[in-house]
Amino acid sequence: MNAVTITKHADHGLIQRWLLNFEFALRSGDASRIGELFCDECYWRDMLAFTWTIAPYEGNCEIAEGLLSSQDDVHARNFSLASGRTPPRVIRRLGSEVIEAIFAFETDFGLCNGVLRLPVDDPTRARVFSTSLTEIKGHPEPVGELRKSGNEYSRNFGGDNWEDLRRNEQAFEGREPEVLIVGASQFGVTMAARLKLLDVDTLVVDRLPRVGDSWRNRYHALALHNHIAKNHFPYIPFPASWPKYLSKNMLAGWIEMYAWAMECNVWTGTTFLNGEFDAAESRWNARVARADGSERVLRPKHIIFANGVLGGRKKMEIPGLDAFKGEALHTEDYKTGGKYKGKRVLVLGAGTSAHDCAQDLHCSGASVKLVQRGPATIVNIDSATTSDALYVKDQNTPIADLDLISMAATPTMIDQFYRMNTEAIREMDKDLLQGLAEKGFKLDFGPDGTGYQGRVRESHSGYYINCGASDLIASGDIGLLHWEDVDRIVADGLQMKSGEVEKADVIMAATGFYPQHEIVADLLGPEAARKIGKLWGLDVRRELSNMWVETAVPGIWFTGGGLSHNRVFSRYLALQIKARLLGITSHRSSVEKGSMRMASTIGAVI
Repeated sequence: MNAVTITKHADHGLIQRWLLNFEFALRSGDASRIGELFCDECYWRDMLAFTWTIAPYEGNCEIAEGLLSSQDDVHARNFSLASGRTPPRVIRRLGSEVIEAIFAFETDFGLCNGVLRLPVDDPTRARVFSTSLTEIKGHPEPVGELRKSGNEYSRNFGGDNWEDLRRNEQAFEGREPEVLIVGASQFGVTMAARLKLLDVDTLVVDRLPRVGDSWRNRYHALALHNHIAKNHFPYIPFPASWPKYLSKNMLAGWIEMYAWAMECNVWTGTTFLNGEFDAAESRWNARVARADGSERVLRPKHIIFANGVLGGRKKMEIPGLDAFKGEALHTEDYKTGGKYKGKRVLVLGAGTSAHDCAQDLHCSGASVKLVQRGPATIVNIDSATTSDALYVKDQNTPIADLDLISMAATPTMIDQFYRMNTEAIREMDKDLLQGLAEKGFKLDFGPDGTGYQGRVRESHSGYYINCGASDLIASGDIGLLHWEDVDRIVADGLQMKSGEVEKADVIMAATGFYPQHEIVADLLGPEAARKIGKLWGLDVRRELSNMWVETAVPGIWFTGGGLSHNRVFSRYLALQIKARLLGITSHRSSVEKGSMRMASTIGAVI
């Protein structure tokens, strides 16, 4: 049976037959029956539906064991093709033709969806299987036909109108938030919107004066480096007329508008000072300083840090910098290049901020040289869109379906895609890469060949999506030096080991940012930071460490990453918190299950 015949006549039957066989095997409790339904190379990723956490499984035995260990708790059932979703289709994934389908099922606690991929050449066995909690039973989001009537303030003559009620709600007088979110960036307001629609009383605090200032205050020329099709916010997509790559001011204004439209409770000009857990009350004592100089101790059950996966900027602790008589600044202090016209500027670093600032300085009339300290992964911006192809090339498919499909990938599958994509990009960008290499620019291609996307997952640093700076380096318009050739910083620039002095009026340091866990130690104490451990980067399962799942410290959560991470994972984080508040699951059960899963994975790796 060829792919065309399958697509036209047999997809629904093949998928439904597999789902029926799977449900029968699952109910039987027979691991061998479950294993027979999967290919020798197979993957399952669960997003809360079975495990109440984010958990990848690989191989027949591990998948069968994982399913059966959770089935007694959740009683998954009624597996069928999902109605109203993208229908089954034959499509190429990771170089192979598969029949891909979105299915639905339920558990004792929730309504769920998943993605199933059957190889075209053997559609009786699954290569990819994913399961995802979509809704907690009895707690649907009030959207669309379920939207609220607004009777409490509509035409309420002589009483409070909507604005009055919003003002009172945001004041938090006489009540405590169930959830406190630190940071009113895209992460904070999206989380607040998700939680509000789950009827969770939530407050966002941000030290800056306006919502969106985290983007608004950055350097003048900044724009996003990935495609708008991938970056939509939940509930309110970007306007269809907006450009492919958003400027930082467009995004800042959107975040501010979004917080208003989604009725998020936000205190700006408010700094989170510290937090201490009250074990007897299972609440946090969270001390914040308000814009008027007053302080308040809030008593949330949960705290979400939504202030990015990186901490504050690193101090410019560069040996000899004190000897320099010119201007020294961090890239975070840089706004625009106008004042540096005609100046000689050395930019220390070769990551995204270093490239962007160097390009802006060059275009503003400065003489710029980049001082490379370590190799970097470079990819042209047009080539980088291949990484977003699921969203860019399939914009007629509902984004909720695309998100579900993207979440089906386990870490091993993600690495496979990254390597394939990196090889394709290297071919597309070969002229640029050759030009950079001829200038002496040190290139690498990400950890284990996974490219710039692997760099993002590993450390969120060490890469640049080329918007023109790389071309200027390859052409010689932006000069290139290497830190290993520098002897020391002197009063008028860099003393090179060759004996020459590279003179400069300005030294700009792209020294990066402190890891977020160092900031956590300041805010929650060193013991909490020790228990939580690494934030971002890959854990032993190769999932992102401590992101969007509850940490080892009760009630502490983290969110960050790109805009698409924000849209997708905010749903799962919100559902976990709602489940905790309802008593469906607990911190201990979730963390213990996660620990058992990690221990099992470690054993498998060893």
